[in-house]
Amino acid sequence: MLPINRWPTDERPREKLLQRGATALSDAELLSIFLRTGVKGQNALDLARDLLVEFKGLSRLMTAEQSQLCAKKGLGPAKYAQLQAVLELSRRYLADCLARGEQLNSPDDLRHYLASQLRGYRHEVFAVLFLDNQNRMIQFEPLFTGTINGSNVHPREVVKRSLYHNAAAVIFAHNHPSGLAEPSNEDVEITHFLRKALAMVDVTVLDHFIIGDGPPVSLLERGLL
Repeated sequence: MLPINRWPTDERPREKLLQRGATALSDAELLSIFLRTGVKGQNALDLARDLLVEFKGLSRLMTAEQSQLCAKKGLGPAKYAQLQAVLELSRRYLADCLARGEQLNSPDDLRHYLASQLRGYRHEVFAVLFLDNQNRMIQFEPLFTGTINGSNVHPREVVKRSLYHNAAAVIFAHNHPSGLAEPSNEDVEITHFLRKALAMVDVTVLDHFIIGDGPPVSLLERGLL
């Protein structure tokens, strides 16, 4: 097997990134740069491809438990620690982008931020993004865990936290641990119920995002809000 450092320069993942930018690389190529080395019989890119197949995609690989990840040949506690550091850096970077006092005028940044905060949980987490009257982020707070329905999501608590933050608007988000981001009837019903409760204190519900394995789904864009 020809090692990666013997490949043509423009086919090596690291050189390709430097020449064309990170967006030009596939998931496997980006992962191979993180791995740096392969294992016996596999270079880093082949190992990356196998890991993506075994974990059924990048998001599940990135959020795997330590025992799952370290059980794989070529990985270990050091790689797990590095991976967790990369994830936390990305969360903090995205949070910083939204916390600079700028308006939320980048739907992609918002989606990336919400996904980074909620993807990977093995139970449902319902969170609220509190905004001021210029649609700038005040605070992001996970408020409830468990199945998202009327018995677990308490409008009184959402109203209370909105008043505490002096929020003018909110965006809801919660994850589907199954990975399927399709809104359920319960998701739509609780959103409408919360919207009515918040309207009584002049807080506007801008959207509700469902986080799964793919791009977050917006109830507003689906015409369900």
